[in-house]
Amino acid sequence: MLDTSLKRFFLNFSANVHRPTRMAENPVDCMKYIVVSGGVLSGIGKGVTASSVGVLMKSLGYRVTAIKIDPYLNSDAGTMSPFEHGEVFVLDDGGEVDLDLGNYERFLDITLNRDNNLTTGKVYSSVIERERKGDYLGKTVQVVPHITNEIQDRIERIAHTPSDGSDETPDICVIELGGTVGDIESAPFVEALRQFQFRVGRENICFLHVSLVPVIGVVGEQKTKPTQHSVKGLMASGIQPDFLVCRSSEPILSEVKTKLSLFCHVSETSVFSAHDVSNIYRVPMMLEEQGATKEICKRLNLDLSTERPLLEEWGNLAQRMDELSGDVHIAMVGKYTGLSDSYLSVIKALNHSALAEGVNLFIDWVEASDLETSNEGSETHSKSWDLVKAADGILVPGGFGDRGIEGKILAAQFARENKIPYLGVCLGLQIATIEFARNVLGLAGANSTEFDEDTPHPTVIFMPEGSRTHMGGTMRLGSRQTNLQTTDCAAYRLYNGAMEIQERHRHRYEVNPDMVNDLEAAGLRFVGKDTEGVRMEIIEMVDHPFFFATQYHPEFKSRPNRPSPPFHGLIKASLGREI
Repeated sequence: MLDTSLKRFFLNFSANVHRPTRMAENPVDCMKYIVVSGGVLSGIGKGVTASSVGVLMKSLGYRVTAIKIDPYLNSDAGTMSPFEHGEVFVLDDGGEVDLDLGNYERFLDITLNRDNNLTTGKVYSSVIERERKGDYLGKTVQVVPHITNEIQDRIERIAHTPSDGSDETPDICVIELGGTVGDIESAPFVEALRQFQFRVGRENICFLHVSLVPVIGVVGEQKTKPTQHSVKGLMASGIQPDFLVCRSSEPILSEVKTKLSLFCHVSETSVFSAHDVSNIYRVPMMLEEQGATKEICKRLNLDLSTERPLLEEWGNLAQRMDELSGDVHIAMVGKYTGLSDSYLSVIKALNHSALAEGVNLFIDWVEASDLETSNEGSETHSKSWDLVKAADGILVPGGFGDRGIEGKILAAQFARENKIPYLGVCLGLQIATIEFARNVLGLAGANSTEFDEDTPHPTVIFMPEGSRTHMGGTMRLGSRQTNLQTTDCAAYRLYNGAMEIQERHRHRYEVNPDMVNDLEAAGLRFVGKDTEGVRMEIIEMVDHPFFFATQYHPEFKSRPNRPSPPFHGLIKASLGREI
């Protein structure tokens, strides 16, 4: 059961309560910008820092939006390998974007669009297209001013786009600059942001730089030189950071803050420690306790509200996360298990669900190919099956390509035959359907045409409107409606009695409509279909405690305060609790 404090958090998180009086009108329409850059190395925590700063600003009652700048030449993240870039996060409008936008949506409870992920590919494509149309009137098109102007124009336009479900313009835009300062790819964006501070007025923008303070040696000496060099590079580009967020395993010592202040030209009160904490929800609280909100408000002339119920409830959430009791083990049968970022939203959705049930989550990673009969006799095969058999529940997430498919099918078969709670997502639905066709209907060789074009029983087929020649943005993407076919199903209960469900999609293949009648006659229930009744969206199993799979990706809309219904159902079923 949820305690009273968390219930209040659930109610207040989305509500824009205790909003202060709007800022006085000024030449830039009151918009304030917080730019988060990084130094020394990538993956240092800029995304979490940007999201946490956004939470602090939202706790004051301001409307907050976010932009992620990615300096790669790809137009979007859609064609990138999960091994190369982590998961591809999908937005309501079908945008395939960087996983940090998932952090923004989860922390700030907002809905972003594809434009909130600004890439070099998008910028250059736009400028080149305009040049071809003659929009530059014969001028020589250059990085400065044409590329930098395009970047600034996009930032300003995107920042003014509502993202909280209302029609009101945001008050504050948090901008995360991807990569590290000094990268050749980032140079046009750094220059654009240098110019941007004069366009919007220095009083309306602040720069927050995240850097590493490594701890060296037996005595644990905190080294400032990496941060000094990083800030020096940023200043050489014409940007003076207003704040430093120093990542370290231990709290930054006061004498280290003094040294950083002296060499990096910032006040000591503007140097914040971002040390390791017990859970990610403590990061906003850690910054708050060091005076980050006060200092940022002072810098941007923002009202510092004394009533901040959202921050109080966020603190309660962080505390609750540290007080979980009991365990639940979920076997994650995937093909990118060597890199957890490949399944980041899935992990978050599981964590949100475990938090709602008050238990500790343990994910047992299982490489799907290790389960296959071709690996019988090997140590990895034995250990992988031990994890599956010992798990409280089994999860098969999405993916592409034929590697590990037979292992996933075996995992689905084990869950079905042994009444183990099962959740399949996207590919997880497709392989569950293939397994059922093979082993219940007796259709030997049943498969997806993605893996076997000559299968005698094409159970999963390529969608007719898909493209086989262009990969980027050609899938079925974004928020689509699923209609439940009956109230007598787990989906109806999980979605609180809703008959129409809005969830995000990302797939090229679908269950063959011609096989649906035979599959249903044998006990596979397609309880959710698209608005035309042609695409199968949700399957459940007759005479099984919880066998649930979705063609859509419910993990993308999970929130700390509102766990994804299918994932919540898996955790409940794995604990033996009523759904």
